[in-house]
Parts: sequence; structure tokens; C-alpha cells
Amino acid sequence: MIMNGDYHVHTPYCPHGSNDPLVDYIEKAIERNLKVISFTEHAPLPKRFNDPTPEKDSAMRFQDLPDYFHKLKELKKEYEGIIKINIGFEVDYIEGYEQDTKQFLNEIGPEIDDAILSVHMLKDKKGNYICLDYHQDSFQELVIQFGSVERVYEHYYDTVKKAILSDLGSYKPTRIGHLTLVEKFKQLYPVEHDFKKTINELLHLIKSNDLQLDLNTAGIYKPFCKTMYPSPWVVKMAQELGIPLYPGSDSHASSGIAKGFEGLQVYK
Repeated sequence: MIMNGDYHVHTPYCPHGSNDPLVDYIEKAIERNLKVISFTEHAPLPKRFNDPTPEKDSAMRFQDLPDYFHKLKELKKEYEGIIKINIGFEVDYIEGYEQDTKQFLNEIGPEIDDAILSVHMLKDKKGNYICLDYHQDSFQELVIQFGSVERVYEHYYDTVKKAILSDLGSYKPTRIGHLTLVEKFKQLYPVEHDFKKTINELLHLIKSNDLQLDLNTAGIYKPFCKTMYPSPWVVKMAQELGIPLYPGSDSHASSGIAKGFEGLQVYK
């Protein structure tokens, strides 16, 4: 496991995050003795995609991209030799919008150092999209649409599989984000099936496609989850396969940098 940095960090460009300035994140990372901080803001959603969240605040705006790049490039220079700053994105895999995503990645790919590919949006049986981790009510809507919690899990992992296998071009993100995000509300919506066979298949696909795994501590602090994404048993399976693991706090405020990382020492 790579333990020298926080590889999943958001910024003030995130509409649903804090207004903490970029420098606060960097200084907090230095304070916590990190050597690397990877800014992976939610990339703008495809222009023809309608954000299903009530405030339509799932991702940064296209018009903010120039400023995002400019400020981070300046900070990279300012902190050179002190901490390595990666400019990157958390890119949504949205079923049916692969070409839009590929085009975006081809445009910004040369500018970035790092990227995560995540599934937040699930296409329901009506052809609409629901953000599965937005709120427990949106998750409940998915359960109603698919008929059971188990089927929501199945659809989520099937979508993750499509993300892993998707052709997003030469700048496709190399790291799969919060693999077990579907467990965010597991204490409210428990499942009897453990999905070990499904997850094992996904891990083998991640390995065979030379991808990395986001070891995301944010789930530990979610009131109806209490475990990281992916779950500890998944991490052990990933280690056995030799999949590179990159810790990420998924911080949306500077105070969250490296939060929960002390519990990752067992996986070194």
C-alpha cells in the first residue's frame, strides 16, 4: 500500500463541499507529515446529463476548470520540494455517457497527474438516474425501483464492472473509487448476501486491467456505514491479488485530510 499521501481530496470548487482554500488542505497535509496530496475534484458532469440531485451540486462547473488548473499549478510551484501536489479529478462513470466522458478526458488529460473513476449515478428501470449516495431517501427510491436492496447492490456492482471495462481512451482514470460505496446506508438497508463472488470478480478485473483501488476512509464516518470503502475483507483480497492501494480521505474540508489513516497501518 502507498502510505505517503492522501490520494482522494476535494476542494472549494466542489459545490457540496466547504469553502476552505486550497492552501489550507496543503498545509494540513504537511502538518500530518504527508509527502503527497492528490486533488481529485468531482469533474464536471457531461453537458447533456441532468444532475439528479435536488441542488444539482454533484460536481464542479465547466467554467471553473481554467481557474482550478491555474491555481493548482501555481501551488505546485510554490510548494515544490516540500510536498508533491497532484492535479486530478474524480470522474463519474455514467452508463450511456461514455463518449462524453472520453471526450472530456481527451481534452483535460494532458493537464492532470491523477484521476479516480467512480460510480455515483445509477440508471433505474425507468431510464432515469439516481445518485445512490446522496441521501438515504434516494437510496430508498432505488430499492423501490429495483424491488430489493440485493438488486440495488447487483445493479451497482454491474455498473462498476462496466466502468472497469469501459473504453474511455488513453486518459482513462487508473484508480477505481470507493468500490463498496453502495454500503453507505447498510445499517438502514442490510443485505443477507455478502457479494463476495461478485467483488472477487471485480477485483480480478481491476488487477487484469492494471488499475488501482481507492482505499477510502470516508465510510468510517458515515452514520449508517461505519466501515471504509472497500470493507476490510475486500482490502485483504485486493492485497492478495497485488492490487495497488491508495489511501484517500475523500475530504471535502481541510480538517478531513488523512482522517482515519491511523487505522490503515494494519494493511501495510
